[in-house]
Amino acid sequence: MLALVQRVAQARVVVDARVVGEIGAGLLVFVCAEPADTDAHAQQLVDKLLKLRIFGDAAGRMNRSVRDVGGGLLIVSQFTLAADTRGGNRPSFTGAAPPDQGRRLYERVLDLARAAHPLVGAGEFGAAMQVYLVNDGPVTIPLVLR
Repeated sequence: MLALVQRVAQARVVVDARVVGEIGAGLLVFVCAEPADTDAHAQQLVDKLLKLRIFGDAAGRMNRSVRDVGGGLLIVSQFTLAADTRGGNRPSFTGAAPPDQGRRLYERVLDLARAAHPLVGAGEFGAAMQVYLVNDGPVTIPLVLR
């Protein structure tokens, strides 16, 4: 499972001019399932997101998690994280899970996150989305879970 995590001051997802998910301070997480991914990978991702210490403590050091600061999670599906550009200028997305599997695993990540954390927003799987964010730091961290 691939994820791109951004520490944000705020973020929202818009589909067809309506806000489908938003948070204040917290983590914006773009998620891409790969063909070999399982429910265990979804659990591993949620566990990592809730424990990832990328928020500042009193000394300004990255020592606090999204749980510690009471921040939100905004989780957005993004199959383009699996883009392979080694073969030319047009990306290949064969590294992404097929749509049915990708949807199921994305929804599993959402279910697990909502069961473990009180503030979880989401994008809309397969939709054309506009994502608005204020990256805090900026802090952007890629995660690869295998």
